[in-house]
Amino acid sequence: MARTKTIKVDYLARVEGEGALYIRYDDGGVHDVKLKIFEPPRFFEGFLRGRDYLEAPDITARICGICPVAYQMSSLHAMEDALGLAPTPELRALRRLIYCGEWIESHSLHIYMLHAPDFLGYESAVAMAKDHPQIVQDGLAIKKAGNALVSLLGGREIHPINVRVGGFYRVPVRAELEPLRQQLLRARDLAVEGVRWAASLSFPKFERAAADQYEFVALSHPNEYPMNEGRIVSTRGLDIPVQAYDAHFREEHIEYSNALHSTLVERGAYFVGPMARYNLNYDRLSPLVQETAEDVGFPPFCANPFKSIVVRSLEVLYAFDEALRIIDNYQQPQQAYLETKPRESHGCAATEAPRGLLYHSYGIDDKGKITDARIVAPTSQNQKTIEDDLRHMLPQYLHLPEDRLQAQCEQAIRNYDPCISCSTHFLQLHLEHAGGNSGGNDG
Repeated sequence: MARTKTIKVDYLARVEGEGALYIRYDDGGVHDVKLKIFEPPRFFEGFLRGRDYLEAPDITARICGICPVAYQMSSLHAMEDALGLAPTPELRALRRLIYCGEWIESHSLHIYMLHAPDFLGYESAVAMAKDHPQIVQDGLAIKKAGNALVSLLGGREIHPINVRVGGFYRVPVRAELEPLRQQLLRARDLAVEGVRWAASLSFPKFERAAADQYEFVALSHPNEYPMNEGRIVSTRGLDIPVQAYDAHFREEHIEYSNALHSTLVERGAYFVGPMARYNLNYDRLSPLVQETAEDVGFPPFCANPFKSIVVRSLEVLYAFDEALRIIDNYQQPQQAYLETKPRESHGCAATEAPRGLLYHSYGIDDKGKITDARIVAPTSQNQKTIEDDLRHMLPQYLHLPEDRLQAQCEQAIRNYDPCISCSTHFLQLHLEHAGGNSGGNDG
């Protein structure tokens, strides 16, 4: 009988949420891969029902402490779609500005604190900082600038309270933006160096065969790199308005997971996030970002998920560039928000959270009470792709000692910066030879 192998990782730090990874294999290859999410569901969609439509941005912000702006923006855009309300250009610019802040702080956290240790051979950012203090210091300075943007426009850094349906409760005056502009300029210089550093890392060679290539999915806007608005497009020809989302995407319950798996009805697994945005919208990046990518030899299309750290660093640079453009052209809105009046209706919207496409759909009644809510987060959309990556990757690493095999699996998962939830960090990794008795706890 083939010997059973079991690897347990009591805590997979550097991802968010509770999960287990189960792999069954033998000398002939990998037969089963399951990314098990066993953390209990938190029922946000359920307790949104019956609440006032104006509460949605504040409630949904609590879904994630790292990317609350994304949840706020998707919810308020969906509510405004239901109400037939369009923000003024000045309010739209401010929304894009606060989204820049979130991209900066979320991406920099992942790049410098969660993902960099994988490439430099450390178990944590704390251990890494002893030998590479400048990398950590630069990452924290970049993140601090993003936090400052969110704090100014959102009222505080975590779970902002200044965003509302129709606009903001308060908008900044130009004098408040000037000190922030100087901080952003300094941090942008660090971001350029961050791209150069990320591109210099050594990356595992991992390219899918032509028949198994990813289908990248992201928003696409005709005039700008996508954040708040756009059509949903893919590298295999999908091109639909957000309102057609339900006709093309399906969520299904998987027996071994408390998290729903999202698939394309026509083709199955797909890939959202920075790499999808980059591959589908490279020509809409600012000249500085394109020049920097060219300088470090990074191509306009990338299909190696291990190089996602470079794409995130390029998006950080873009967010700084875009934030400075908005500040330089800032015109204070005449009104902080547009008045709204509830009506029985339904609306939906999608924005680009740091981790990828985030879809919200709501129904409201004539009193403004939410009658139904649906939220599809980026990580649930990537779960099948993560499993497929492991299935394709593992055969070339099964000869490694178990500790190195474990590290390779963890790094492959962290390529996606998965936000399983905003809870404790935990992964049990279970490896089993086909035909052998399972050992350990597979979650």
